[in-house]
Amino acid sequence: MALSDTGKAMGKVTQLLVDRLGIKTGLTVAEGRPEPPSTGTSDHQLNLFLYEASFDPSLRNVALEPGQPEPLWLVLHYLLTAFDGDGNSDTIGAHENMGVGIRALQELNFLSLESPVDPDILRSLGENPEPLKITFDEIPSDSLSKLMQGADEKYRFSMGFQVRPVMIATGQPPSYSLLVGVDYTQTPREIIGEEGIDIQVIPSLGPRITRISPARFELHDTLTLFGTDLHLSGLSVRLGSRVLPVTGQWPDRVECSVNGDLAAGGVISAGSNPVSVVRTLPTGRMRSSNLLVGDLLPSLSGAEVDTASFALASPPPAAARVFGNIDLFGRLLAGEDDDILVALYRDGQVVKMMDEEFNFTLAQPPSPPVPPWARIRLEMKEADAVPPGRYRIILRVNGQQAKNSPEVELPVP
Repeated sequence: MALSDTGKAMGKVTQLLVDRLGIKTGLTVAEGRPEPPSTGTSDHQLNLFLYEASFDPSLRNVALEPGQPEPLWLVLHYLLTAFDGDGNSDTIGAHENMGVGIRALQELNFLSLESPVDPDILRSLGENPEPLKITFDEIPSDSLSKLMQGADEKYRFSMGFQVRPVMIATGQPPSYSLLVGVDYTQTPREIIGEEGIDIQVIPSLGPRITRISPARFELHDTLTLFGTDLHLSGLSVRLGSRVLPVTGQWPDRVECSVNGDLAAGGVISAGSNPVSVVRTLPTGRMRSSNLLVGDLLPSLSGAEVDTASFALASPPPAAARVFGNIDLFGRLLAGEDDDILVALYRDGQVVKMMDEEFNFTLAQPPSPPVPPWARIRLEMKEADAVPPGRYRIILRVNGQQAKNSPEVELPVP
């Protein structure tokens, strides 16, 4: 039996109740909402309905072992409804079956896991350190009426009881450690007491960062990282896998420049990237700080319309619509696997929003050839035609929007 099997405990408690009630009463027991079969005749005389589960307040912070995570301790609330052979719950026969059922619950009192019991039930409930206790609940008639709302909206006489405590434990292994004051290198093991306690005090655990300013930045911006132990020697700042040159250091902050080989493109994409401070130790090993997220923005410096490529959409609607090629210039515009979104904006609203997967294709503009992350061609499809006129270009790469939005004039062919 493993603690991971306790995840099925709620269902197995219901199954155990159904089995034990059936054996003790000799009646057929079903589970689910207290409704007879739709055929009009009932093949069961008792019905169990789990209508609520709550957390046991007396065991909320109780762990199986000191220092280990606490499991969930549940209280399961059930309704017991009785039927006669015709599926009625308000006849003398139904009341007799109810009496037999609650007597069986009173006799069970503690839900024992002694044989005979289904092996699946034993695997889910066998680790429960407390016996499962059955106690009766007082359920007012108005509460019963709310629970009975269903297809036939018929009130059925029922009685309530609860089963507690039901344990659902984590499936993770416990975190044990070796004992302090025992020399495990000796055979047999030697108790050495306080001589086995060795606390090493080091001046610093390395740099730690708490904030980036600005959180959104472009190429050639100065980036400031705030934190602790940032005055140590041998520090460098990393954006993703790239190293940024450090321009200033203080105990609580470090400055760096977002340039280096990033400006050439092709080594990192615009978007959200991990930022860390790394210290090179005398041994040559690296000790990294925690990670923060920095948003590297694409830089859109300009846009140019290829007028020769523009055409009218056909068949034309009431107003003319045009489509064609637009060349975009800048830095970090589009890597091979980047998610790109372009919007045409005017008069205070987005007229057309396009993404690379459905609405447009990217191509390398004609000569002079440049890297794709510095110059890309937006080839609008006919289905994306818009009215001619002046628009601003909004570019987003991997969720980050370029600060600049240049204007273009879409011509009438």
